[in-house]
Amino acid sequence: MVEPIRVLIADDEPLASDRLRLLLARVAGVATVGTAIDGTEAIALAEQLTPDVVMLDIAMPGLDGIEVARALSRLAASPAIIFVTAYDQFAVAAFEVAAVDYLMKPVDRLRLDRALERARAFLAQRGLASVPATDEPRFLDEFWASDLSGLVRIAARDIDRVSAERDYMRLHVANRSWLIHHSMAALEDGLDPALFVRLHRSAIVRRDTIVGFTRNPSGRWIARLSDGSEQPVGRFYADQVRQIAGR
Repeated sequence: MVEPIRVLIADDEPLASDRLRLLLARVAGVATVGTAIDGTEAIALAEQLTPDVVMLDIAMPGLDGIEVARALSRLAASPAIIFVTAYDQFAVAAFEVAAVDYLMKPVDRLRLDRALERARAFLAQRGLASVPATDEPRFLDEFWASDLSGLVRIAARDIDRVSAERDYMRLHVANRSWLIHHSMAALEDGLDPALFVRLHRSAIVRRDTIVGFTRNPSGRWIARLSDGSEQPVGRFYADQVRQIAGR
């Protein structure tokens, strides 16, 4: 019989912690082993209870979730980290500390199931759970951006291109766009390279939107996109043209 995945919850909001515990109680093969109300208690309980998974809020008194994740990564049996937060701006920091997923509050059951599957894959790779390992790489599959109605979920696969605007990145989806606080380098690492390609220091494009390439009078490549727009190719990214064109 496969042992259940043991989950520790860390959240300073009792209602959020209770809701997450109720959701987890409905998932087969999962057992909640404890709850913490701040970062310091989360680390102490993780050392004491050795959970397989820690579900962490980010904004907590004292040590925040990112600091807790760094501390837990140094444990001999480091748990899988799933961030659960009301804020979208920490996604890149979460990716940098190798979190297996990043859930927005209120947590959706389907997204919770997907996060737990990723946790199982993480644990299988480290021999911490008797589940089959998967070869699924951990790429960012969604973003949360602010607009006048609140927060909007944007699926990564729907993004046509990303353009840099100072300290922000603009996600272009059809005829709409949203600003998020990420870096271009982090997005290049986080987006699936099978779907996206960086063509310029300030631009990432979804591969299937590229319909052709032309050269400008100075010999620089220009990508023609399916929406009729053009994206200059930076001189350091010219190899991407040859790779895409199979040359």
